Amino acid sequence: MNRRPTLLAALALTATAALTLSACGSDDDSPAKDKDTIAGADTGDKKSPSPATSAPASDDRPKIELPSDLSYTFDWPKTGDKEKDAVLADSEQSIKAVDQAIVKQNALDKAYLYYYEGEAAAETQKFVQDYVDHKAAITGSYRFYAPEVNVGKDGTASLSYCEDQGKAFVKYLETNKIKKTEVTAKSYVIYHTSLKKNNKGVWVIQKIVSQSGSAKCQP
Repeated sequence: MNRRPTLLAALALTATAALTLSACGSDDDSPAKDKDTIAGADTGDKKSPSPATSAPASDDRPKIELPSDLSYTFDWPKTGDKEKDAVLADSEQSIKAVDQAIVKQNALDKAYLYYYEGEAAAETQKFVQDYVDHKAAITGSYRFYAPEVNVGKDGTASLSYCEDQGKAFVKYLETNKIKKTEVTAKSYVIYHTSLKKNNKGVWVIQKIVSQSGSAKCQP
């Protein structure tokens, strides 16, 4: 999984100058401690949302609260198809939920676990834990665009989309220092997600892969 500015990549840049599988994601493959493992998960191996992708109403959906130094643009308008629009709406919330976990420094935050299951949940846990271990968070603005969504008759779906991370950065919490990095081709990331509709009617992510520097996502 590669989302948000790569923490380890930013650390490497700092060492050379003296923190989305890429401009986001964790390369830490160390196994999670038993007490921090997501039950039932396969441990193998982004201010104003568009009205088109506002979260569907649900009493038990987790509330997502993000700091004012994070902003989001979702350039994925309604398709006119009820299920496709639901996939887009839930995916928007899943993105923000992961960021909330990073901000809260909680690798088992309930909000993202509402939207991720199995392999995707296990990898997200490791990804967030990397930020926690380095006492780092995220700041800046994110833009998501060029969505392609397909919904099957069997309750599964796929979603591919691009992310512009050129104005997003790692922030170290102990010093409040922001590690700004140069915008390169790797600042543009493409994601491919596999989802299924659960018994609550929520489209949850089962698997997510990404590629930085995707030609399709270049401006």
